[in-house]
Order: sequence, then structure tokens, then C-alpha cells
Amino acid sequence: MSRMISFSGCGGKMNAIQVISLTLLSVLAANAQVIMPGRCPKPAVQENFDAARYLGTWYDIQRLPHAFQKGECSTATYSLLSPGVVGVLNRELLADGTINSISGSAVAKDPSEPAKLLVSFFENSPAAPYWVLSTDYDNYSLVYSCTDLGVLHVEFAWIMSRQPTLPEETIEELHSTLSSIGVRVDKLLTTNQDADYCSAMNQ
Repeated sequence: MSRMISFSGCGGKMNAIQVISLTLLSVLAANAQVIMPGRCPKPAVQENFDAARYLGTWYDIQRLPHAFQKGECSTATYSLLSPGVVGVLNRELLADGTINSISGSAVAKDPSEPAKLLVSFFENSPAAPYWVLSTDYDNYSLVYSCTDLGVLHVEFAWIMSRQPTLPEETIEELHSTLSSIGVRVDKLLTTNQDADYCSAMNQ
């Protein structure tokens, strides 16, 4: 595109960053991503995060919609690959009965902020933020991820549990945390973790 785009009533021409943001907005919106105005919030994260206690399997209870998670019965399993490097294995059951999985790794960019991880799934692809906002390690975890797109940002959130279910009061508390940083909790999707439906995940 060789010229700037302008909108009537918007006070003149938009700059290139805004044009790019609008293009990304249309692509992401088509994939049901959650896009918000402004830059990413900077929420508080889990204090004294202990990655060793976080290892193991977590069940996806609720999540913001995104293009790379289409199935149900979703789980995330974390293991220690090497000192400071956590292995990530995400699995889900697709509508056709097949199990989709993807593996990657996570590292804390700054050792002084161990709850702010960067996750990579593909070689040479940009790492995505994975911030553990709150966890008790034994029952629940609240994870937030956000990427700036010029004048917009795209965000992701997961409520996870060590079991396929999570008490409603815990979910409500985690909703409050997300709402406090501007996350649209009404956009959260509930993952089907029904034992019979998800039985193929255990075979």
C-alpha cells in the first residue's frame, strides 16, 4: 500500500502503526482472538514463584478464545528439561476424535521475576509471554499473556486446575483478578473436561 489510509471524522490520516494495527485487528478478529485498545497491562504476578512445584499436569478449565486451541479436554504438562528450562506439552481432543499435541519450552527471561515466563513452540518463532498471576500449586493456576500491536493489544488467559473441575468460588475469585486488569471475563470459554467425553485422552 503506497499511501496512508484516512477516515473521515478521525482528524486526518492515520500513521503506519495504526494501519498495521487495523490490518492485524481484522485478521485476529476473524480468528476470534480478544483484541483490546491501548497497550498491554502490567499485572502483578505470583510472588516467589516456584517452578518446581508448578511442574506436572494442569487441566484447562476456562480460557480466552484463540486460534491455536480448537479442541476440548485440554491439558498442559510441564517438566524440567534442564536447569532453568521447563518443557511444555499441550494436548487436546479434536472434534473428529483425534488428539492434537504440541511441545515447547519455557524460560524466565529475568531470574528475579520467575513467574514471567517466555514460551516457545517453534524454532525461530517469537516467544510468547506466559505470566503466572496466581497459583497455589496444588489446585489452581491463573495465567495471562499479552502482546502489543501498536495501538492495540491481543490477550490470552487461562484458568487451570490440577483436577478436571474447579470450585465455582475459586473461578469467581480468579475472574475478579482478571477483571481488575481489564480482561473481558464474559469472553472466557469453558473447556469440556467430562470424564466420558475425554476418555480418549487417557488411552
